[in-house]
Amino acid sequence: MEVTAQQVSEWMVQEIRFRGSLYQADAIEYVKTNFGEQFVFVNENGNASLSKEVKKAFRKLHGGRIAWDRDGFFWAWT
Repeated sequence: MEVTAQQVSEWMVQEIRFRGSLYQADAIEYVKTNFGEQFVFVNENGNASLSKEVKKAFRKLHGGRIAWDRDGFFWAWT
């Protein structure tokens, strides 16, 4: 069965709901290992990032209830 960006974003929301936050490095490692490398890329700054499809599905799914902490590189429930 093929994994979708929607499934990845659902996992992210569940993690944040349960733990209160999710660090980008942890998310990238988990997504690569459990969902596949196709959901991760290296951005123009040379950092690993989640794919645009995952980010789009994630934003749509949480509807503003999760915020990105730019300084700490994590998402947290608001």
